[in-house]
Amino acid sequence: MTPYKSLETGRAVLVIVFLAVAAWYLAWRLETFNPNALLFSRALYAAEVYGMVTVLLHLFMTWRLTEREAPPPPAGYRVDVFIPTINESVAIVRPTVLAAINMEYPHQTWLLDDGNRPEMRALSKELGCQYVVRTQNVHAKAGNLNNALQQSRADFVAVFDADHAPHRKFLMRTLGYFLDAQVAFVQTPQDFYNLDSYQHRATGTAGVVWTEQSLFFRVIQRGKDYWNAAFFCGSCAVIRRAALDAIGGFATGTVTEDLHTSLKIHKRGYTSVYHAEPLAFGLAPSSIVPFMKQRIRWGQGAMQVWRQEGIFLFARGLTLPQRLNYLASAMTYFDGWQKGLLYIAPVVVLVTGVTPMRVLGPEFWFHFIPYYMLVFWVFEEVGRGYGRTVFIEQYNMGRFAGFAWATLGIFTTRLKFSVTPKTATPKKETYRFITPQILILLLNGMAIPVSVALYYRYGHLSADVLAANIVWASVNLALALAIILYSLRMSGFKRKEYRFPIPLPAKIRQDGQSDSLCTIDNISSSGCRIYGYFPASVRQNAHLEGTIVLPNVSVPFEGTVTSIITGAEPGKSFVKAIGCRFKWPDSASRDSLDLFLYGSDLQWRLNQLRDGVLTPLDQWCGYTRSTLRSHSFEYWSVMLFTRCGEPEKQDCFGLISSSGGLREMVTFEHVGVGSRLQIAILSPKGKTLLEGKLVGDGRQLESPTSPVYTYKVETAIEGTGITA
Repeated sequence: MTPYKSLETGRAVLVIVFLAVAAWYLAWRLETFNPNALLFSRALYAAEVYGMVTVLLHLFMTWRLTEREAPPPPAGYRVDVFIPTINESVAIVRPTVLAAINMEYPHQTWLLDDGNRPEMRALSKELGCQYVVRTQNVHAKAGNLNNALQQSRADFVAVFDADHAPHRKFLMRTLGYFLDAQVAFVQTPQDFYNLDSYQHRATGTAGVVWTEQSLFFRVIQRGKDYWNAAFFCGSCAVIRRAALDAIGGFATGTVTEDLHTSLKIHKRGYTSVYHAEPLAFGLAPSSIVPFMKQRIRWGQGAMQVWRQEGIFLFARGLTLPQRLNYLASAMTYFDGWQKGLLYIAPVVVLVTGVTPMRVLGPEFWFHFIPYYMLVFWVFEEVGRGYGRTVFIEQYNMGRFAGFAWATLGIFTTRLKFSVTPKTATPKKETYRFITPQILILLLNGMAIPVSVALYYRYGHLSADVLAANIVWASVNLALALAIILYSLRMSGFKRKEYRFPIPLPAKIRQDGQSDSLCTIDNISSSGCRIYGYFPASVRQNAHLEGTIVLPNVSVPFEGTVTSIITGAEPGKSFVKAIGCRFKWPDSASRDSLDLFLYGSDLQWRLNQLRDGVLTPLDQWCGYTRSTLRSHSFEYWSVMLFTRCGEPEKQDCFGLISSSGGLREMVTFEHVGVGSRLQIAILSPKGKTLLEGKLVGDGRQLESPTSPVYTYKVETAIEGTGITA
């Protein structure tokens, strides 16, 4: 029996109360239809019933969440790693191939190039991986994978999208599950490293960066896993070759080969595993255009699978729980029609005076308020802190038209597979994708003043009906405005390469001066920001050279100063930081940095970020899980430290907190809690000398090369001096 965790008692009681209130509300609603507008009344009621059905399916999926611990992998498995590509740039593919080659456990990496591009052939030769190309691009990604399968003799195949760099322990953490001969595939979360993407949201709570897919990968897939219904997501997974052979390879004929392949595998009686640990990190859509193109393709593919395999609820070979899970996934896209009706309904009422209900006033609010308040509260609780209702409703507004359009794919047999664009899009195309939201904004915005004018002139609605629908229209207007402004802001995304907020120590030389220690962050292989002591004479376009200190390796670089950031204190000003554009002496140096940056969640763990929050019940019960504590760090500074009583000095770097005497220290080698240290912290303002003791429990953070260690430092003695 797979270990799992059921919904906690408090949350379960809340759900039971909600179900009772929902039954009471929906039964009452049957008595409220307006006999003079039966079509309108029934349509709105059908939308509410549909919403309740999806809630019930969601509760069924997420009541129990699996809690798996990866078994150790046996030796001797033959493993091939497939990286399909068609039009992605070398800059995107290279880090993925590097990370894949660097994975522990013997394996062979294959680059599957459907674009037949010389630069990909050259990349494969340079990095030492297999290169596979086709002359005919039939069946898109599924055909590309099947073509490689014909040439592979491996027992297991790991699949990564061209932008998804795996963690070095990916195979070590997944292959052990295949000791069970019935396990066909192991899926892991699809996490994304570019925290400035369209689907990432800084929530306003310190240290919280929520993503639109958090609920699915942190909760829903774990719930599906309990019912042996977690599905293959097209990337970040390992699949048993025998299971693929049993169904004729990766499923073709739809634009979502992942969902289709999962369904066919489950129909054959195989089991699946969802290992919830993030072990690969990809590139999320940067704006609404690629975001919506991706979601529309998913929806169209789900409809195609539905068409080919029959209604999931009656699919042969699946257990009833599996059928319900697949049905829930497909029904998600019909939300577009439901949401569209709810966005238009108040406009119809306010402008025409036609109401879908004959009962309003106190009786309406008595039933409506407890039901809908509980809907949102239950969603938050069942989401275990990942169901951020306000953000999800904004995304619902942003994608409702795309989802509705996608459901028409059930009537279409031929659709073209398209790769999600990875680059920024022009604002003109952004406006095309937010046109439905602009219409909702305008219609609801105009309906409010028009209805007020009609009310005072003709009394076309009662006061309570007018007030209720103005509130409804105002909510729609606010959601539309929020997602429009956010989409337009994100369409201005200009940087071609994501900069990681990972601080690193470095030594730099400028204008023939001797080496100086500094801190760099906001870093990619194209450039970084450097903090340290700089002479007032530093200028833009000046030449720099130095080394970046990584675990077990120092990476040489050259660079050009692109910007200068100044700071000021009473009576003086100083250079606080400089922007630097890298010029690499060789590809090996750049690859060393890329290998460190990609393929891990170090930026999350080092900066103590999270994508979940405490729910209302968590807060009321006084939960203070350490994983949900916020950091209070101001900035990073490079530091030198010496263990008290030892003469040697070691280069490391530290994090200075805003909490007074308690600081955070990070180093690339184990020091040991309880050690007393003499520390010199080097910042743009000068040098701070202090003595401290390592306290609490140190943390070991995995990186793609070797571990990074963090410690709390309790300051004992402190003094300052200025370096020149």
